[in-house]
Amino acid sequence: MTTETSKRALIDAAKHGDQDAFAAIATDAADRLYAVAFRILRDPELARDAVQQALMHAWRDLRGLRDPERLDPWLYRLVVRACYAEVRHRRRTIGVTTLAVIRSVREQPLAQVDDHDQLDRGFRRLSPEQRTVVVLHYYLDLPLTEVAGIMGIPDGTVRSRLHYAMAGLRAALEADGRSARGETHSA
Repeated sequence: MTTETSKRALIDAAKHGDQDAFAAIATDAADRLYAVAFRILRDPELARDAVQQALMHAWRDLRGLRDPERLDPWLYRLVVRACYAEVRHRRRTIGVTTLAVIRSVREQPLAQVDDHDQLDRGFRRLSPEQRTVVVLHYYLDLPLTEVAGIMGIPDGTVRSRLHYAMAGLRAALEADGRSARGETHSA
């Protein structure tokens, strides 16, 4: 979408049942939503399903969107909920893509990790809620208050999940490092 005015016009038209206007909104948002869903679910099929579910809910509930400027956070909230539904539906733990693509993580030892497989294993150990906080905060660069709004949870819960996610990643990386050193010494 080119301008805020045209974006508002599309949202207003879609609210009144214009399917072409909604298709333009969905097309504009689909790649961003897929990127978030994939990073949470780590499975392209599940991510596509989550985006499709989120967009179906958006079409159904668009009339309830009061502030058109809040469209993107609202869509992110819908895709996060759809990701959680996919995880519950599949009844398996799914990892997130590596932290290497998350440019703002600067904490040690994560910034020094070269082994992407090791990092991916650490992400697989996180709960979907912890992965979501990491993706929304570090990948999308959203402030924690906005992450809380998208997830529909208190700010303190977001901070706690982020803290435990980062501690879990560090512990997993340290454990992997210890087992790798142990394997080296025993060989």
